[in-house]
Amino acid sequence: MSALQVCGPWLTWRVLNVSGQIGWVEALVLGVVQGLTEFLPISSTAHVFVISQLAGWPDPGAAFTAVMQIGTECAVLLYFRKDLIRIGRAWFGSWPQVGHPHSMSPDARMGWLIIAGTIPIAVLGLLFARQIETAARNLWLVAGTLIIFGLVLAAADHWGLKRKAIDQLRLRDGVAFGFGQALALVPGVSRSGATISTGLALGYTREASARYAFLLAIPAVLASGFYEATKINDAGPVAWGPTILATIVSFAVGLAVIAWLLRWVSTRSYLPFVVYRLIAGSLLIVLLSTGVLSA
Repeated sequence: MSALQVCGPWLTWRVLNVSGQIGWVEALVLGVVQGLTEFLPISSTAHVFVISQLAGWPDPGAAFTAVMQIGTECAVLLYFRKDLIRIGRAWFGSWPQVGHPHSMSPDARMGWLIIAGTIPIAVLGLLFARQIETAARNLWLVAGTLIIFGLVLAAADHWGLKRKAIDQLRLRDGVAFGFGQALALVPGVSRSGATISTGLALGYTREASARYAFLLAIPAVLASGFYEATKINDAGPVAWGPTILATIVSFAVGLAVIAWLLRWVSTRSYLPFVVYRLIAGSLLIVLLSTGVLSA
């Protein structure tokens, strides 16, 4: 079988989009990719970026990706709605106890911890916004972070004590989780992967680390998504119609993935995701080295 026979269908697929914009089909595919990968520790941003390149589609850009993530965060809001309502009520009632955190209920403390843990990514995101939207969107960097942070996840999962429950979370650890989340500003790191790795390294269980990672992402992702929404316009690589479709699809797929992942981590390790990251990063290096993809 010749190389042309092997690559022919893929090359045909690559030239289907000649408009220079992300259309309805592309938005549907990227919405599914976003929903499947947002909560898994394999980096949704990297997958959206790489698949767009492989398909020969225009780079959807940071704005499209951020807005699409609103869909997956709405899935978090729906899945954890009872927890969030309880946390919100406890947090609003905890103001008189601000100076006495030890007297607060676990739910009230969680409200404050989510706020404290969001500060690192908010500050660093604003300071390095230009670099995140330009220089950081380089596939060599994505390949490296896929591999390096895959190894970090492997080490944290293997050597982490995995004893602490989520109600043992304290301010210092909450902020540490926040700095872990901030690493995901670099494509390829994975928001959930970096945050979960931080939790495992601090001695929290897999389920506790994943649950707090999901809760911690809510304010950061929603704020980023609504801010980036101001940059979406019909003259750019993406228009509002396809963006909304991708967001809705990512919500539906992401909702199913949350439930599956929390069941998975309650009894199994993160090793399959580590192996996947190493293979994906290595394959990306090969594609870049051979000129199939451009950085």
